[in-house]
Amino acid sequence: MTTLNIAMAQINPLVGDIDGNAKKILRVAQQLEREQHADIVVFPELTLTGYPPEDLLLRPSCDRRVERALNWLCDQSLASYVVIGYPKTIAGRMYNMAGVICGGRVICEYAKQALPNYQVFDEKRYFSEGQESVTFDCKGVPVGLTICEDIWDGGPILRARAKGADLLLNLNGSPFDAEKHAERERLVAARASEIGIPVVYVNQVGGQDELVFDGGSFCANPGGEILRMAPMFREHSAVVAFNAQEGTLAPVSNLQTLDDDPLAVTYDALVLGVKDYVNKNGFKGVVLGLSGGIDSALTLAIAVDALGADRVNAVMMPFRYTSDMSKTDAEEEARRLGVSYQSISIEPMYDAFSAQLAGAFANTQRDTTEENIQARSRGVLLMAISNKLGYLVLTTGNKSEMAVGYATLYGDMAGGLDVLKDVPKTLVFALSRYRNTVSAVIPESVITRPPSAELAPDQKDEDSLPPYEILDAILAMYVEQDLSAEAIIEAGYNRDDVMRVIRLIDINEYKRRQAPVGIRISARAFGRDRRYPITNGWTIGD
Repeated sequence: MTTLNIAMAQINPLVGDIDGNAKKILRVAQQLEREQHADIVVFPELTLTGYPPEDLLLRPSCDRRVERALNWLCDQSLASYVVIGYPKTIAGRMYNMAGVICGGRVICEYAKQALPNYQVFDEKRYFSEGQESVTFDCKGVPVGLTICEDIWDGGPILRARAKGADLLLNLNGSPFDAEKHAERERLVAARASEIGIPVVYVNQVGGQDELVFDGGSFCANPGGEILRMAPMFREHSAVVAFNAQEGTLAPVSNLQTLDDDPLAVTYDALVLGVKDYVNKNGFKGVVLGLSGGIDSALTLAIAVDALGADRVNAVMMPFRYTSDMSKTDAEEEARRLGVSYQSISIEPMYDAFSAQLAGAFANTQRDTTEENIQARSRGVLLMAISNKLGYLVLTTGNKSEMAVGYATLYGDMAGGLDVLKDVPKTLVFALSRYRNTVSAVIPESVITRPPSAELAPDQKDEDSLPPYEILDAILAMYVEQDLSAEAIIEAGYNRDDVMRVIRLIDINEYKRRQAPVGIRISARAFGRDRRYPITNGWTIGD
């Protein structure tokens, strides 16, 4: 009876570090050969370049660097069949490729047939579609290759089965959103049942700009049984055994129990996104404005969980409208989390700006301009600390605020990463309560009191916006589901609220274009998901 040990190498590559990724591939493959007697070691999609490499693929030396890394791996005398992803140009066309290294050479290559070109994916910008299915023989077992979208399309896996595959390997660079993992498992289980052979699904893990890859690699047997082989949000290697006589997979490594709490999973995604963005870009740590409000409190907790308290600086920047409760709560949050904390008043800066602008503001009334000067004074302070210490500024605006423009350009939007950019306000509250079940780091008063920017006396967010429960529901329908104004109104929402919110979303696209990147956790985030023209004549309606 033939048995194959298949190792699933769920790694966190660094985009563009082709030599470094090759060294990681070698280290992991050798360890799996030595300790787990792996016959096949499977890595994620575009392992050599990291995913997504975007316009690095257009660099003239990209092909040369990939070829050099492939040749180097071939020279390392690997004993197993090592399956990796990389780009390759053939006759002037670039393909998203999976190659199998064995015996000191690449024995076969498969070009991805289904190229996603929606939401965050832009593969048709770079790649041509493959046309041929491929199998390779391992101990007499024909093994088929597919890449990510191939399994969602369905056609390529049917062709792989028709080619004679008794086992299917699927290399993935599939980014996280809150519903994605369960959707993947349902789909792959259905595909395995459809083609009547097992599927090994290996996914990348790690943060890459706004995207988070959650790993969670698994297998599906022909009857639809799911074997969860790898955890979410961390590197891991797992081994399954393929029984050629029975045509099924069985775990050699321990099966994984994945957290079914959506708040825990989302929180972990945010933590990994911050950790990799800061570390992969070489920042010493982070600094953020700690206002005593819930957004900055949650951002602080995520930053500490991602980086450790010793790499996080919190700065309270009070003004005459800052309440004593905000000052007390901010200091208490910093104490509970053990971060460096200081308070720097913005009163002198505000007064200096106001004095210098007195002539320009003559014969005008006080309005939001003066509020924005407060926010911009804070932005200048944080960016100065960032420059001096080599720390990244984390901004704290949530998705609800970013949607309707409830933020100040070059003020509270000044920074390098917006941790909560894709987290609506209602979810900010839920995540804060979740984090406090782990350890009570956010004072209860921060969670229960009405949100306020504290840029004017007795100011409350709901003075300017609909209640967040209503606002977030309208945002979800308009931004994430692309429903029209009339469709949202027909769903039971007040016409004036809907028209006002949608208008605010549309006219504030110019702000979002200048905002920091933020970690994507939904199926439709601002940024690479949703691309609307700033200048346009589209009217709100049906």
